[in-house]
Amino acid sequence: MPRLADLIDYPRRLQAGPLNAITDVPGIAVGQTTVIQGDGAWQPGRGPFRTGVTLVLPHTGNLYEAKVPAAVYTINGFGKPFGFEQVRELGNLETPIALTGTLNVPRVADALMTLAIEENPHIGVGFAASGRRGYPSVNPVVGETSDGFLSDLQGRPVGLAEVRTALIQARESGGAVVEGAVGAGTGTTCYGWKGGIGTASRRLPELSGVPERYTVGVLVQTNFGSPDELTILGVPIGRDLRPPDPDEPLPDGSIMIVVATDAPLNSRQLQRLCRRAPFGLARTGSTCHGGSGDFVIAFSTNPQIPDRPETLQATLPTLYEQPVFSAFSLAVIESVEEAIYNSLLQARTVTGRDGHTRHALPAEKVVALLRD
Repeated sequence: MPRLADLIDYPRRLQAGPLNAITDVPGIAVGQTTVIQGDGAWQPGRGPFRTGVTLVLPHTGNLYEAKVPAAVYTINGFGKPFGFEQVRELGNLETPIALTGTLNVPRVADALMTLAIEENPHIGVGFAASGRRGYPSVNPVVGETSDGFLSDLQGRPVGLAEVRTALIQARESGGAVVEGAVGAGTGTTCYGWKGGIGTASRRLPELSGVPERYTVGVLVQTNFGSPDELTILGVPIGRDLRPPDPDEPLPDGSIMIVVATDAPLNSRQLQRLCRRAPFGLARTGSTCHGGSGDFVIAFSTNPQIPDRPETLQATLPTLYEQPVFSAFSLAVIESVEEAIYNSLLQARTVTGRDGHTRHALPAEKVVALLRD
């Protein structure tokens, strides 16, 4: 299915990366497991299931031993994310970022713990012969939105096997990211249409005094908004284009936004990037409903932070971002906006439990409205 930039002359102010995806940031990998099981009437705890998990890896090595700078930001806190408090306190990530359906969160967090322990057997028991002190723990980071309209939330079918599969896929896959009704986006809704996973990227322009052209990438899990709110490139599409079942009640919904860059930024600077993401969200028509869980996680792949080094570490290099921060802000805003559009246009129609259906946004009608 085409993305919006394949259908129209997309008015970007900054250049997209080669894939227009979060994986344009060097080193990042994405893996996804989709769970589609059963049809028809809801059988509590047994399906039907339309859910999954999406993993974002800042690098494909041992993330616990080579952490990365990170920050989190709450736009509206009606959600159940896992592991955010330590990221706020320490400013780093030590597991992949996992996205999933709401009630899967504890099982996915447990799976990330298990996988981290497999790679780092000293977690929880100490360093034994190495002479290093302490009994280190691990902080899994999991975000969520609710896919309960299409899926049996009570069954919680996403666990260790599904997370392991997504991790293997991420480490073995190329840079392309599958979008739409896949992974954590399998059962989600966006502006009354079928939502899902979307991604986009921007390259910063050549800037005086900056030796490299850095990249900002975004991945979103969309599950928010009412049909009348949908706005694309400033055009109020939702006024003229409605789903086939527009009177169906919609929850307030949520969105998870992952922001990544290869620029050497620390946690404070990444927090500034997080706070720009809502501007891209608002461009698509969202007003961040009171019952929504809207969260942003940002990280840099550079520099990597060693786990509990035995010697004192010098200050890690960071970019003084103030002279170029407007470019970073624009890159985040444009990437968030386009990633949301991609999540909609890449999604197919999905029918789930009790015959509930979310229809794919019809690309040809969107293009016609934009041209008008």
